[in-house]
Amino acid sequence: MSTTTQPEASSGGKQIIQLEGATVRLAGDSGDGMQLAGMQLTNTSALAGNDIATFPDFPAEIRAPKGTLAGVSGFQLHFAADDIYTPGDRLNALVAMNPAALKTNLEDLEPNGILIVNEDAFDGKSLKLAHYDENPLENGNLEERFRLIRVKMTKLTRDAVAEQGLSVKEADRCRNFFAMGLLYWLYSRSLDPTLRFIDAKFAKMPDIAEANRRALRAGYNYGETTEAFVYTYHIDPARLPAGTYNNVTGNQAMAWGMVAAAKLSNKDLFLGSYPITPASDILHELSRYKNYGVRTFQAEDEIAAIGSAIGAAFGGAMATTTSSGPGICLKSEAMGLAMILELPLLIINIQRGGPSTGLPTKTEQADLLQVMYGRNGESPLPVVAARSPADCFDVVQEAWRIATRFMVPVIVLSDGYIANGSEPWRIPNTSELKKIPIEHPGPLDNGDVFKPYLRNERLARPWALPGTPGLMHRIGGLEKQDVTGNVSYDPLNHQHMVNTRAQKVANIADDIPLQEVAGPEQGDLLVLSWGGTYGACTTATQRCRAEGISVAHAHLRYLNPFPRNLEKILRSYKKVLVPELNLGQLQMMIRSKFLIDAQGLNKVQGKPFSVIEVMEKIRKLTA
Repeated sequence: MSTTTQPEASSGGKQIIQLEGATVRLAGDSGDGMQLAGMQLTNTSALAGNDIATFPDFPAEIRAPKGTLAGVSGFQLHFAADDIYTPGDRLNALVAMNPAALKTNLEDLEPNGILIVNEDAFDGKSLKLAHYDENPLENGNLEERFRLIRVKMTKLTRDAVAEQGLSVKEADRCRNFFAMGLLYWLYSRSLDPTLRFIDAKFAKMPDIAEANRRALRAGYNYGETTEAFVYTYHIDPARLPAGTYNNVTGNQAMAWGMVAAAKLSNKDLFLGSYPITPASDILHELSRYKNYGVRTFQAEDEIAAIGSAIGAAFGGAMATTTSSGPGICLKSEAMGLAMILELPLLIINIQRGGPSTGLPTKTEQADLLQVMYGRNGESPLPVVAARSPADCFDVVQEAWRIATRFMVPVIVLSDGYIANGSEPWRIPNTSELKKIPIEHPGPLDNGDVFKPYLRNERLARPWALPGTPGLMHRIGGLEKQDVTGNVSYDPLNHQHMVNTRAQKVANIADDIPLQEVAGPEQGDLLVLSWGGTYGACTTATQRCRAEGISVAHAHLRYLNPFPRNLEKILRSYKKVLVPELNLGQLQMMIRSKFLIDAQGLNKVQGKPFSVIEVMEKIRKLTA
């Protein structure tokens, strides 16, 4: 936490310290409501005008084993008075609801950071489940390293809700609101947004609603009255561009961007999807917008999901399908079908830890080679990637523009970090959104023969709507004869069609923006990133330049084809560093295509890069 002013007295006798920003994490059992508490703290901070970035982290199990290390659920929030790009590296404050939460999160807390623990949870059974030989609250080690605040959270919560007549189990479920109230006091947050949330969410359960209200206020009042806290902290609103903002997750922004793209192209939106973590929330979100002409279909499996989307594309809808890595494996044959049919289709892959079932709730970006090359035959497809939660709104519109302009399926990459994380998103005016014009061939009534694979200057074929008089044509997965679309086994025709489809994708490079670079146009090092590494790489390169290091940063949205000036940029620097949450997939592509000895910074731990990890690698390569 960076202090910007001297402490001054607050109304309660405590001192107020002005900060530029703070990073806070709540951690407890997966049933302790840490995600709900974190989202409420996030929404409250957004309403206070702070810039925010979040990192939810939770087990794959619906109800993980209580009290175990594997069952810990956490929510990290970075809120600040200036622009931020990551949910923070070291924690300024940690709330640990039990011993397992303490053990799995403690090393992320900065020296002398605020450590708030629910000491009621540190009983013999819980300590054993967390593999503690002794109670860490009793040996004095924590007091030496951190500002330890021991709170009898369970007892105080039960006392606060005693008049509501709840069972012990129901009363204990209110502890997350107590912890929330304590953090609200500590960081000068208003209770009002969360009180409104309680009223709405528990409207049909008045006793539960009142219990949560009392627990929230009890936590706030505890901070005000206890002698354990010397300071309270204040963070001014961020200096963001003027506009109206909403706090969005990546999956929300992706869904809203799909709706916007459909309206901008005058199309009805169809989503064929099979539920899979962490992509399911796009299906959930889109199912709410039937009034905007959105149709969602929860298929029986991944193959049926993309099959229905291909049918919708043939019928003239904005067709989309969503999944994660395992589902993309199952969709691969149908992706090849959509490619040879040359129909516009969005295939959205929210990446997660793999292989196989892997780490369903953890982040990774290891599907790049899969979406580039994981289909039979020569079947190149365009690939674009979102860089942040808010960027998902824009990137999916760009993907649909490419899909319809070139009559080709487009793959959109996100990941669990982007999908579940959140940040402020400036709501655009509709006038700011670019139309996506689409033309369909009209009826033929003069005896002309329709030519379904007669191409325009971009090598795109016409998008013929079923039922249009005179436009009947053959469709299927067998190779097509050039122009007519009839089945053809002719060797030279196959060579021609394979080359043409590949060239069409390559032509997209002339229709996308040139790659931009932040920092010097030439020098010692270029950091080349893609996807969810954007925030860590942006912050790391900015800080390294402030140290006098010659380092630039280029972040790729377009992964196939690459921007047409990328090679020139890469050759302008002595070294190229590619940080990735995989074992070097973009690095391999860069080396293969441009014969440049790109260096990798690779990590597959289910966690995003910290800024310091990237900075250390930059310093090493430029030393």
